[in-house]
Amino acid sequence: MIYPKIYLKPKKEESVLRLHPWIFSGAVARIDGQPEEGAVVEVFAADGRLLGVGHYQIGSIAVRLLAFDEVTIDHAFWLDRLRSAYNLRQMLGLDHTPENDTYRLVYGEGDRLPGLVIDMYADTAVMQAHSVGMHHARHDIATALRELLGDRLQAIYYKSDGTLPFKAALDHTDEYLLGRYSGGEHLATERGLRFGIDWLKGQKTGFFVDQRENRRLLEQYAGGRTVLNMFCYTGGFSVYAIRGGARAVHSVDSSSKAVSLTERNVALNFPNDDRHRAFAEDAFDYLRRAGNDYDLIILDPPAFAKHRDVLRNALQGYRKLNAAAFEKIRPGGILFTFSCSQVVSRNDFRLAVFTAAAQTRRHVRILHQLTQPADHPVSIYHPEGEYLKGLVLEVE
Repeated sequence: MIYPKIYLKPKKEESVLRLHPWIFSGAVARIDGQPEEGAVVEVFAADGRLLGVGHYQIGSIAVRLLAFDEVTIDHAFWLDRLRSAYNLRQMLGLDHTPENDTYRLVYGEGDRLPGLVIDMYADTAVMQAHSVGMHHARHDIATALRELLGDRLQAIYYKSDGTLPFKAALDHTDEYLLGRYSGGEHLATERGLRFGIDWLKGQKTGFFVDQRENRRLLEQYAGGRTVLNMFCYTGGFSVYAIRGGARAVHSVDSSSKAVSLTERNVALNFPNDDRHRAFAEDAFDYLRRAGNDYDLIILDPPAFAKHRDVLRNALQGYRKLNAAAFEKIRPGGILFTFSCSQVVSRNDFRLAVFTAAAQTRRHVRILHQLTQPADHPVSIYHPEGEYLKGLVLEVE
């Protein structure tokens, strides 16, 4: 296969030689040919050495490398990469067991498929493209995925309307690449608990699969406690807290639809359980009027910063939110606090929480430092893939 060629400026190949998969536009010296956005291209050093093959894109990241050698991007390539990702999930014990059929099958750069995310919900795969190249390859990827999973896969929903680069003007509409909407409720199982998944209209792919292990840890702390789950979305932490024996669980989200999803998921697992109540209200407003009734609080807000130019405001938001929780939590209480903002470093987040604790003069100890689960693997050459940060704190 003959691909368009991109040549880098002198000495700009160093990050590629360290196996980092991104090539920034400022490193490009020239392009032979006129590749369309999303096209497969070959990348060469200034001295003519082949560095790899990847997807070309207009913007700050000019190429996302799929391979660091000469390779043809064909059916065999997609099948090999998907099989490698699937084998890891099988090793982790996540694949279609009676206790669990919800997991991330592909996590972008961590699975050597930059720009691609695939989440599994029972017999349905929800696919997201974060690059034009993966968007153009979606049908080839779907074909390979169907071959890999066979009859275990009944539907593939392609949901990329909110993740594709808007400047590409692709005029995309989300759609089923395999199967179709059955008209009923989509149910999936995580660690023995049932959840309704709305991949058609829900956030991300319909469920926050990255908090699975952190929810299980919360379950261990919930016994006998009064729990407040802020930014509850679909109520994952709330359901685990109830199973863990919480005395009471209150779920809060500014979205009335999220509150309805939470109430439905609680009812799926614990019908007619009066320990749970849900509130559609702004998080800061709720904390402002709440009493000192909670001895376990979960703060899992949406990303406060998606770009580095708003980092300072994001850190102020984390300080304000955590300070409000520190002020309300009972002595001896446990705080689970998270940031899913990729541009917020682990140290930045910890400093923001430290500042909030110092402001409220509470004595705080770190019990656990949390991250994303193993089905969101981080390439050691691409530390940007580590986005989820969390702390479990005891507040005296």
